[in-house]
Amino acid sequence: MANIKSQIKRIKTNEKAQERNKSVRSSIKTAIRRFKDVAAAGDAAKTRDELRAASKALDIAVSKGVLHANSAANKKSAMAKAANKSSK
Repeated sequence: MANIKSQIKRIKTNEKAQERNKSVRSSIKTAIRRFKDVAAAGDAAKTRDELRAASKALDIAVSKGVLHANSAANKKSAMAKAANKSSK
């Protein structure tokens, strides 16, 4: 454990941020999983709604700095491609 006061504070804030980031990453994974389940079922309307929800979750994660913008764009692109494929 650090014995410098500012470093002790920094460790505490890092732990808080780590918990927040873990929560956001978990919600992203859940949104993507829900999208994949609906896309596999083949319901076009629900697929569109879940795609929108998952994209929004990814955008929020990018704005909070949890995910890199290119990583989120890559995931959204893959989901859009899967949505188009399942709707045909």
